[in-house]
Amino acid sequence: MAAICVNVAAAAVTGPKASALQGGAGATAAAATTTTTTTTTRTRPSRNGVHASHISCSSSSSTFAAPGFCNIARRRTPTIRHSSSRKILCAQDLAEQIKEMKAAEKRWESQVKEGKVKSLTAKEAGYAIQLSNYSFLDVRPSTEHSKVYVKDSIWIPIYDVDKSLDPGTLLKKLSNFSMGGWWSGLPLMKYNERFMPDVVAQIPKSANLIVGCQKGLRSLAACEQLYKAGYRNLYWLNGGFDAVQEGDLEKEGSQPFNFAGIGGMSEFLGWTDVQRAEAAKQGMTYRALLFARLLGVILAVDLFFLGAQQLGHYFQQLRQ
Repeated sequence: MAAICVNVAAAAVTGPKASALQGGAGATAAAATTTTTTTTTRTRPSRNGVHASHISCSSSSSTFAAPGFCNIARRRTPTIRHSSSRKILCAQDLAEQIKEMKAAEKRWESQVKEGKVKSLTAKEAGYAIQLSNYSFLDVRPSTEHSKVYVKDSIWIPIYDVDKSLDPGTLLKKLSNFSMGGWWSGLPLMKYNERFMPDVVAQIPKSANLIVGCQKGLRSLAACEQLYKAGYRNLYWLNGGFDAVQEGDLEKEGSQPFNFAGIGGMSEFLGWTDVQRAEAAKQGMTYRALLFARLLGVILAVDLFFLGAQQLGHYFQQLRQ
C-alpha cells in the first residue's frame, strides 16, 4: 500500500518540494519511511479521527520518497494493523496531495489570466522565433529532448531522470517501474536544482522567452519560477509539444514533436493515441508493423512459459 501511495501521489504532485512527475509534470523527492511493526491490543482514536484497534509501533524501517502522505519518517508513529484502516489513511493523504496539485495548477494557470505569462499556439511560437528573434526554452527531461527539439532552442530541464544509485533511489525506481513505468516508459524524475541558476547564467532577464514542455504543465511551473526571478517577457507554449503540428516549429530530430512523450511497451505495441492517429494517416503499412510487433510479443511470452515448463520438468527429474 505504501508503494502505491508513493507512485500515485508522485505522479500527481509537481514542484521543487514534490516527487516524480511522469508525463505531464515532474517532481522531486523527500524522505519517508515504511515500518515493520510489533502489535499490541489497545484501542484508541488515530490522529486524523479514524478509530483503530490493534495499533502497533515500529522497531525497524525502510525508506522511500514521498512528502506528506503515509509519511512516518524519523519518529515512532502508530501504524494501523487492519488493511482497511491503512487504505483509509493512505487515501486521505493521497487526497491531500491531489488537492495540492490542483491548487498548484490553478496558480500556474492564473499567470496567463493575469497577464504575467502570455499564451502562444505552436504556430504563433514558430512565427515569433523566425520573425522576432524570440528565444525558446525547452524544460523537458533528457528522455524527451533527445528525440526531437526546436532548432536553436535552449535546453534546461526543470525535472530530469534521477540517475542516483543509492538503495533508496533504486527502491523508488523499482516501484516506479512495477507501477506502470514498464508500460509508459516514464522513468523516475527529480527536480533539477540547477534549473534557475543555469537559466539566469544563459538567458538575460530582458529576453523575449518562450517556454515549452511536452504537455504544457511543467512549462507553466517553470514560468512561475522565472517570473519570481525577474523575467517579465514570458510566453507559454499552450498545449506543449503534444499540440505541435508538422511545420509549426523548425525542429531537429527525425520524430514528430508529439512522439517525444511516449515510450515503453505502449509505444512498442503502438497503443498510444498519437500512434493511432499516425496509423490512420499512413494506412496499412504502419498498422502491419505494429501488428507484427504485437505478434512477436505474444510469441515471446508463449516461448517463455514453454521454456519455464520444460525447465520445471527437468529439475523435477533431477530430484527423482
